[in-house]
Order: sequence, then C-alpha cells, then structure tokens
Amino acid sequence: MSTLQLQYDSLFSHYSNPLEAIALLREYRPYFELIPSLRRPSESLISIPFPVVQLTSPNLTQTHMQLQCDLALIMCDPDWKVKTGQEIFVFIHRPNEDYSALLQRWRQVEVALGEEYYWRLPWKHRNIISDRGEYHYPLFVTLDYSPARITRGLEGASLPYVKATSLAIEPPPDVEESQENSICDSTP
Repeated sequence: MSTLQLQYDSLFSHYSNPLEAIALLREYRPYFELIPSLRRPSESLISIPFPVVQLTSPNLTQTHMQLQCDLALIMCDPDWKVKTGQEIFVFIHRPNEDYSALLQRWRQVEVALGEEYYWRLPWKHRNIISDRGEYHYPLFVTLDYSPARITRGLEGASLPYVKATSLAIEPPPDVEESQENSICDSTP
C-alpha cells in the first residue's frame, strides 16, 4: 500500500469515530456549532463511513445507493433521540484524485439527496428515525499530498474545507516485525 493511500486510510478510520469527527468539525466553526450538545457528544453525532441511503421513487420502487462521500455526519438530539435534519457530508481528498473528480463526488450526493430517501443507519442507531435531512452541508478535507489547485478550486467555488493535520502513520505489523528481526540479526 502506498504512503499516500495509507495517509488517506488512516485519516478515514480516524474520522469514522464520532468523537474524532467532532474534532474535525472544530476546525470549521460554522459546522461545529451545529452539534446539538457538546456535553453528550457521543449521543449528538452519528458518523457513517461510506453511507448508504434507500431511495424511494414516486412510483414507490426502492433502491439502495452508496453515496460518493467518505463520511456522513448526522446530528441527533441526545434527549429526544431523533435526527435534527442537519447532515454534513465529508469528502476526504483521495490520492491521485483531481479537483474535478472530488467536486463530482459532491454533485453526485446532491443529486441523490434530491429524491426521497432514508438512511441505512448502523445497528447501534437503528431506533432513530432515518428519514431525509432538511439541510445538506459539504465539508472537504485536504491532506499534505493535496495539490494547491484543489485548495484554489474549493476556495473559488466557495466550498468549505479544512486541511487535516498529518496523523502518525503506523507501519503494518509485518513491517515492524521484519525491522525488529533485522535489528536483532545485525547485533553480534
């Protein structure tokens, strides 16, 4: 796996945790202020990696569709255990993805959410009413490997973005073991 893909996967897995997703939203204050309760953050936000929605057409046929975002962040009222209607869609810049492909992912989500839809929520949140949200907000995340043209394009289109700080990337376990073995073998 390339280093760039490892950075992307590390960040993606990091933000899949709702508490870490809140840290991401802290970087973009208007979205951070959408969180219903910071006293009970784990009950105020649902983080859904590679989200799936159930689309219902006017003739009542139903299909499932995976949205082309990396994460969906759904706000919930911790007291009432209901969605608030505000949904944030996170698009992490992928290795070798150009600006047009990144923007196309957001446009695909906008088109899909124009239909009647219901969320396929994680099992833990199955009791929450999963109907469509009223407000859809995109958030783009750039990394160290993201070219400057991505940032310029997002600024030019007035789309919200944050630059993610590099997370410590741990080498895969087999790499660590082989490095330890080579160190042990080289000692007399």
